[in-house]
Amino acid sequence: MFQEDGRLCLALGTPRFKDAALQQLREQRGVAAAWVQAFRTHGDDALKQASGRFSVILVESDGRQALLATDRFGTWPVCYAEHDGRLHFSDRADTVPGVRRQVSPQAVFDYLFFHMIPAPTTIFEGIYRLPQGHLLKWQDGKAECRRWWQPVFEESTSPDLEQSKARFLQIIEDGVRHEAEGVEVGCFLSGGTDSSTVTGMLCKVLGQPARSYSIGFDASGYDEMEYARIAARRFGADHREYYVTPDDLVGGIPLVATHYDQPFGNSSALPGWICATRAREDGIDKMLAGDGGDELFGGNTRYAKQRVFGWYEGVPGLLRRGLLEPTLSLPGMDRIPLVKKGASYVEQARVPMPDRIHMYNMLVRLGMDTVFEPDFLARIDLEQPKREQREVWQATNARSHINRLLNYDWKYTLADNDLPKVIGTTQLAGVDVAFPLLSDELTDFSTTLPPEWKLKRLTLRWFFKEALRGFLPDEIIAKKKHGFGLPFGVWACQHAGLKALATDALGSFRNRGIVRPAFIDALISTHLPAHPGYYGEMVWILMMMEFWMREHVPD
Repeated sequence: MFQEDGRLCLALGTPRFKDAALQQLREQRGVAAAWVQAFRTHGDDALKQASGRFSVILVESDGRQALLATDRFGTWPVCYAEHDGRLHFSDRADTVPGVRRQVSPQAVFDYLFFHMIPAPTTIFEGIYRLPQGHLLKWQDGKAECRRWWQPVFEESTSPDLEQSKARFLQIIEDGVRHEAEGVEVGCFLSGGTDSSTVTGMLCKVLGQPARSYSIGFDASGYDEMEYARIAARRFGADHREYYVTPDDLVGGIPLVATHYDQPFGNSSALPGWICATRAREDGIDKMLAGDGGDELFGGNTRYAKQRVFGWYEGVPGLLRRGLLEPTLSLPGMDRIPLVKKGASYVEQARVPMPDRIHMYNMLVRLGMDTVFEPDFLARIDLEQPKREQREVWQATNARSHINRLLNYDWKYTLADNDLPKVIGTTQLAGVDVAFPLLSDELTDFSTTLPPEWKLKRLTLRWFFKEALRGFLPDEIIAKKKHGFGLPFGVWACQHAGLKALATDALGSFRNRGIVRPAFIDALISTHLPAHPGYYGEMVWILMMMEFWMREHVPD
């Protein structure tokens, strides 16, 4: 906090300033003092002078003007509400003062649809979260919210491949070195390309074995510890392993669920918390995470899948409408295996982006009338999530399909989901976290790469892998994407304590007037035992919401 000349500044994070004088001021008098000078010198463009994780709030002494802003990916949240001509704010939705906190039915639906609540919505009526890369200006009782950062993809460039590889590796090394300075540092190591890259670079910049932490699951198809061991051996990391048990979930689920300021349903949050907790017990102050590589350089499997669907757009319209679609819709065609696949392909390909992304959303597949109570459905707008996603898609400053997908994921996958997951669970564990693969420098670099370097035909993150070939073990570059999958559904059917926990939570949730009691009964007794991997996800998100509601809105 810093106050001068009638202006109060509240600041979170430790951004670096491009202006040498501002950076020196930050080191001498603190980040809040540097922000005051930055806005005095640069106006709203002060935000473009800073890089890294931050949020900043400026309030004039008369209370009639204020500015709220958060970084490119919203990693230090700012929540706010307007009430009776006043602006109220906090870093958590559940602590915004001066307003009555009432749960929004629309936000409940958004949570069950996305398994999180995308900004600017929060779980509470009238309380909003500032979207990533946005600022809010408040003056005389009126608020204006706008972007201060909009990525621009330079798609016609033809950079030199070898120079780009060298630049890429140097940016990552510099980012890891910066984040490791002055702290006891460790890193998450899942065995994927991103976390392995961070681990290798951390060992390099430290000049000694870095402490890496991995989580495993003693369940068939869910464990990739061997890849983490391959990476640790390659770089000589001081590797620490832990295998999560069903008993860990029984004790941890209520803690993780209630820690967040609103319901959050990403199931990998719990193993992330366990991993960070063990690091904290070893004296670690900051963990480095590998999030961002997929979304900057084209690593998610759906990118290739959507390209395949995009090929249908190249089929002449007369052929599509006059022959393919009528033929595939003839009676009996859906019983021929190969033709059935063709019909499914056409069905999905005909749906424009980004609507196509959620065609297989669980709520869509099960049917809204099957899942929800009629009174609840009457209070929500089922089309609102689609409209908001279309707005994000249309606002993308890119022409290529892959860059439009990446920009979409910068909001819905990173800013609204993966980053809150890691930040929330590390906070609960008592450690700081940094994301070297999401540094401003690497983000800007990624926007200059040709689209075909990110998705080369159907090869995911082609440039990323080529640049790291020789640095990462070949087995990790060639491995299929896995991640921190949690065998919750399987364990909930086998472990008495975990099954009792889930049954108790859903037993309470069935009385909240949101989901049909008959659906919950069938979910527990029939669907989960038959398909634990698929329906376990639905049990998880309902259970996490119930625990959150018990703590935060017991009425």
